[in-house]
Amino acid sequence: MGKNKLKKFADMAGFGCVYQYPREVLLAEGFPHVGKWCGEIFASEAPIVLELGCGRGEYTVGLAESEPQRNFAGVDIKGARMWAGAMQVEERNIPNAAFLRCEIENIDKFFAPAEVSELWITFPDPQMKKTRKRLLSSRFLNLYRKILKPDGIINLKTDSPFLYEFTRRLVELNRFEVLVSTDDLYGSGIADPVSSIKTHYEQQWLSRGKKIKLISFRLPATGEIIDPQEEDIERDDYRAIPHFQAPNA
Repeated sequence: MGKNKLKKFADMAGFGCVYQYPREVLLAEGFPHVGKWCGEIFASEAPIVLELGCGRGEYTVGLAESEPQRNFAGVDIKGARMWAGAMQVEERNIPNAAFLRCEIENIDKFFAPAEVSELWITFPDPQMKKTRKRLLSSRFLNLYRKILKPDGIINLKTDSPFLYEFTRRLVELNRFEVLVSTDDLYGSGIADPVSSIKTHYEQQWLSRGKKIKLISFRLPATGEIIDPQEEDIERDDYRAIPHFQAPNA
């Protein structure tokens, strides 16, 4: 392990905005703030919004600064990536932003029922071969139900035509209420300051001329969720650029 990564891990251990609970720590200790994020982690009783698979945390930081009337938590298992966003929160003293290092599969162990109002899922791996690992599959939506308020909002922002189409079909098949759906966010004219926050990966896709997709919908608290057929959905044929440097990075 490189010295830079070791330093980041050391920094993370001292950041007040970071809560690190990989599986082994969770099993051994549990999470003491379940149901008490507002009051113990966040000072205000404002609605809580999660960014799942937050990576470098750009969206979490951007959301927190754009909407100070709400609380935001970025969730990811990769601490070295999360360090960048956590460092910004520490340096800027952003009171409504925090980071949780854990597996998303265990997210229901960190929040009480109906403690979360909204989810952002930004540029996740589309998992084209493994439906169960796809963050917008029925398996994960049933998990999110455990922590979301009834009819809580889920936002997917993605470069992947496959993932967008799969999610669009899932939402249609299960008759979820659609708030926004576009396969060309910036070409549609509907982008606002929140949906226009750009992550490292989004800047990479835009540099290659890829269109950004956005779909937002409400998740009912009850009812069976069915995954759509996906055999006829065209698979994506491109990969991330190694060592891509975003503008002004």
